[in-house]
Amino acid sequence: MSRRFGPTEVEPAAPLWWGGIGLRILTLLFALGAALVHARDYQRPGLAWTVLGGMALWTLSTSLVYAREALRWRLSWFTVLDLVITCGLMLTSPWILTPAQLSGIDPLITTVWVAGVPVAVGTRFGGFGGVLAGAVVGAATALARQAFTLDVARDGVLLMATGLLIGMSATTARKSAAALARAWRTEVANAERERLARSIHDSVLQVLARVRRRGAELGGEAAELAELAGEQEIALRALVTTEPTGPTTGEADLRAALQLLASSRVQVAAPAGEVRLPAQVTSELVAVVREALTNVDKHAGPEAKAWVLLEDLSAEVVITVRDDGRGIPEGRLADAESKGHLGVARSMRGRVTDLGGTIALDTAPGRGTEWELRVPKPGRGR
Repeated sequence: MSRRFGPTEVEPAAPLWWGGIGLRILTLLFALGAALVHARDYQRPGLAWTVLGGMALWTLSTSLVYAREALRWRLSWFTVLDLVITCGLMLTSPWILTPAQLSGIDPLITTVWVAGVPVAVGTRFGGFGGVLAGAVVGAATALARQAFTLDVARDGVLLMATGLLIGMSATTARKSAAALARAWRTEVANAERERLARSIHDSVLQVLARVRRRGAELGGEAAELAELAGEQEIALRALVTTEPTGPTTGEADLRAALQLLASSRVQVAAPAGEVRLPAQVTSELVAVVREALTNVDKHAGPEAKAWVLLEDLSAEVVITVRDDGRGIPEGRLADAESKGHLGVARSMRGRVTDLGGTIALDTAPGRGTEWELRVPKPGRGR
């Protein structure tokens, strides 16, 4: 089972995996050349060639696994095993090299072949994993040398830096691919919505607009039908001109969700761009606004109109719901709550409080009602 990264199932960091495979092969050839040069000086030449054979087999095994995307994601433990086996092969150096070779400048039996491990771990687990793998290989180098020298420290720093850079590159590539995939899905959705909007405008919306105009001219019961047709026309226009509200990566567009609440009596004003919040936060805020609009419909009077204003500030979002209805008499909400009507207390105030926000009411008989909701953005302080 492959992992989907965007419009295709290609791993964005695939070039890094292939680069790691190429690095293993090149460094293996270097290790073979170094062994040919120093073989006569080894205290156990047979063990040296055995270890080199193991390095060749392990290079083949890692190449086969890392070349296949499904395996490299399914077998995450294989990358850790790669680190363990590579360090184990390097730790055979004290039994192969002479004490003079270990204390001198002669390379260990694995030489630079071990550099492939931080590359693989960093590609799989990111920058932190790459640094950790480099530190482990550096520590194993010190154990194999049986001393911690300036050269050993330098090699460790280079290994950690390699793992860090490769890991950051892999993480950046995957994040960029995910962002591109979201943009691609949005573009496809926009194109489809525009196609549907053109089709609906040429048929359904024109019919609804004609029914609304003709019904208003006839009056009587036809006027009621005209009003209903007008509301459906507004709702349909909002539907075909608003961005999809379904969550993609756990987020949803609050602006789009609120625009769907527009009707002949409700106007929605929002920023030009998206206001993306976690899908659960968006759902709760839309529920609060819908409850406020329901109260307008029930209590503000048949001619009352409502306005919804969305503001996207740096650390919070502010939603204002205002109507020009009758207003709420003083003590009305407390009386309703005492009688068990908990729409405002539980549905509105409770939801906003659970989100870490505040809700304020400004009303008086004869001058309408205004609700102001302030909710901090996730990860930002109040």
